Amino acid sequence: MNLALKQRLFHTNSRLSSDFSHIVIGGGIVGIATAAELQEQKGNKVLLVEKHSALGQETTSRNSEVIHAGLYYPPQSLKAKLCIEGKNKIYDAWSTYGLDLQKCGKWVVAQNEQEQEYLVKLEKNAKSLNVPVKFISTSMARKKYPLIKASSAILESPTTGIISAHEYVMFHQGRFENNEGTLGLNTKVKNICYNKSFLNYSVTMETMGEKEEKEEIEITGDNVVNAGGLFAAEIANMILPKDQHYNYYFAKGNYFSYTPEKPIDCKITDKLIYPCPNPNASSLGTHLTFDLGGQLRFGPDLEWLNTTNPNDIDYTPNPQNLEAAYNAIKTYLPAITQNDLAPSYSGVRPKILSPEQSKNQFADFIIREQNGFPGFVNLLGIESPGLTAAWAIAEHIKHIYHQ
Repeated sequence: MNLALKQRLFHTNSRLSSDFSHIVIGGGIVGIATAAELQEQKGNKVLLVEKHSALGQETTSRNSEVIHAGLYYPPQSLKAKLCIEGKNKIYDAWSTYGLDLQKCGKWVVAQNEQEQEYLVKLEKNAKSLNVPVKFISTSMARKKYPLIKASSAILESPTTGIISAHEYVMFHQGRFENNEGTLGLNTKVKNICYNKSFLNYSVTMETMGEKEEKEEIEITGDNVVNAGGLFAAEIANMILPKDQHYNYYFAKGNYFSYTPEKPIDCKITDKLIYPCPNPNASSLGTHLTFDLGGQLRFGPDLEWLNTTNPNDIDYTPNPQNLEAAYNAIKTYLPAITQNDLAPSYSGVRPKILSPEQSKNQFADFIIREQNGFPGFVNLLGIESPGLTAAWAIAEHIKHIYHQ
């Protein structure tokens, strides 16, 4: 149900008569999963607002669609906990509901002794998290996929997979709407105000009607979830005092399509292929993935943007990054030529740490009820593995409200 097509909902000044129990801002995969989870709770009346005309149009639609196993993250981090829980929920739903996905597994490949030592540490971290991994023989790997180079070692992650991000969004949208949640598309949040006397929130929104007429409305909610993705810091800062404002940094990831100049006479791989990450980088390296149709692609790389305004982001993939991507890819796929690659699309990661800070610190998810604003839950820095973790993030938020 589109809020813009509903009868106008008027502001009320009592917690007992707020328009909604929860207002979820942002219709990416995390927002729709959260709205669906909250709407399933008896007595809740949830509104999900999204500024685009459909859900999942920004970060969700611009990622590699990988189901991450969770082996990279520190054991006590939210990223580790929620990635692993989210992965398990996806695979459980796969067996129950037939989600469109493939549990293909991945290889992390090492080309020298230093990288092999990294894989040993990665194996130890994965085992501490109960994430299944195993070393496999490089000679056996060469026989299976002769075009893939792994000079020193290969660590296999069997629970890594791929999923259709669009289908996963539709799955949670179905959960939400089947439980009579209210969906407000073409609806942009302009301001948020905490009504301290009534312990609720007034959210001012601009909606686009059937005739593309803009209308400003004010709606109240007992609770607000800020799942604004690239705009999450901006939304949080609408209500927070200036000394508590958040800063965001944006890191673009370019993806490259693969069309071989010369025919390939053997299968390249049916495993995702990841290089060992650069220790000073804030990403997992330019890796080989494929979609559910089997089409190979490479990415994302890492390109820090100068802007702090998400409205100024240019999503055109940067052709100047192609040579660096080629040099990274040929370390594990030597047969590739630069002409095999073409810029395809890009996505942008919302970062809570600057480029310099990211070299020395681990950036965990920030998911918390904002101090001084009861019921206002902020989600910041929700980058990879956000798609995998989305359902577990939703459950985490549900538990925040039931503490």
